[in-house]
Amino acid sequence: MSRVNELIRDLAPHGVTHRVLGEVATYSDTRVDANELDPTNFIGVDNLLPNKGGKNDANYLPNTARLTAYQDGDVLLGNIRPYLKKVWLADKSGGCSGDVLAIRISDEHCSAITPEFLYYVLSSDGFFAYNMKHAKGAKMPRGSKQAILNYRIPVPPLQVQREIVRILDQFTQLEAELEAELEAELEARRRQYEQYAGVLLESAEDVPRVRFGDVATIVRGASPRPIQKFVTDGADGVPWIKIGDVPARGKYITRTAQRVTPEGAAKSRRVRPGDFVLSNSMSFGRPYISKIDGYIHDGWLAISEFEESFVSDYLYYLLRATPVQEEFARRAGAGTVKNLNAAIVRSVEIPLPTKERQEQVVELLDKFDALVNEISNGLPAELAARRKQYEYYRDKLLTFEEATA
Repeated sequence: MSRVNELIRDLAPHGVTHRVLGEVATYSDTRVDANELDPTNFIGVDNLLPNKGGKNDANYLPNTARLTAYQDGDVLLGNIRPYLKKVWLADKSGGCSGDVLAIRISDEHCSAITPEFLYYVLSSDGFFAYNMKHAKGAKMPRGSKQAILNYRIPVPPLQVQREIVRILDQFTQLEAELEAELEAELEARRRQYEQYAGVLLESAEDVPRVRFGDVATIVRGASPRPIQKFVTDGADGVPWIKIGDVPARGKYITRTAQRVTPEGAAKSRRVRPGDFVLSNSMSFGRPYISKIDGYIHDGWLAISEFEESFVSDYLYYLLRATPVQEEFARRAGAGTVKNLNAAIVRSVEIPLPTKERQEQVVELLDKFDALVNEISNGLPAELAARRKQYEYYRDKLLTFEEATA
């Protein structure tokens, strides 16, 4: 900070010039043929990462013939839902969809502002708050292209810009290293937990094994089609359980984002509080416990009527355990498309200890699970605090006293 202050004092003693973005930059008006693109240089809004995370390679290519071209040094903004803060400084040439804006410094101002400095200005929380304020639409807000060009940005001397970019690059690198360290620590704790759980859930010689289907009712969900016809906001709607309604590492289903009509429910499968659902889609083989009365589609299996044999929490830990998960995967088949159907789950053999032993295992695993969750909550909190600190210093670095006309 002291070096930046010295440079400003020497090079801009009367303040820093501010200009509206449209005076120094414009949107790309060049085009590229879609068939010239590949997953590494096509940018759709879906492969721009939220919270200024840069971009991933695309998992699809557009079917449009001509796209907006971007070039090295352009700032690419996701223009749908600006609050997601999707932004990337292009390091190559390529093409982007209509939901992505390619902002390019105009030729006559290339000597006045660097792409790296402009990227940091347009990735500031101040810019995104401005962009969201001027966005249009309620459910799917879209940034106003004209308002974006009217956003006022500082244009300090180039030496100041380069020093700020150097500092913020260092901050970004330190943040990435910290995040990697915290994620590695958390993953180590999770592996330790899984190993400990495996030992506790390991079947001793004197513990009988049973076919899962002999001690529980296991059925597949059902989907009314077309589902759009049955989704409703009406008061008579009932919860429609989807994979997105539970966090990746969550345990309980407590609410749903959508509801279906009674007619749709009649074509689906009901689950009651205490029933398990087992996924056969994105989080393959992952068990969840429903705390609500709802209905499931055919990407779920419902597990019920196990209470005579199993303590609910013990069954949850057992189904999550590595041996059972590996058995699910083995029986579901090789390749990218796996089919974990009800017959497979019914056929899997699982240990059936006494309920007293189940309660003992649950007590121990609950304690260890709480410790891992405490770490899981603590590490993101630490990371969030560091990010907040980073945002504070970035805002200070990008805030200048404006030169008087």
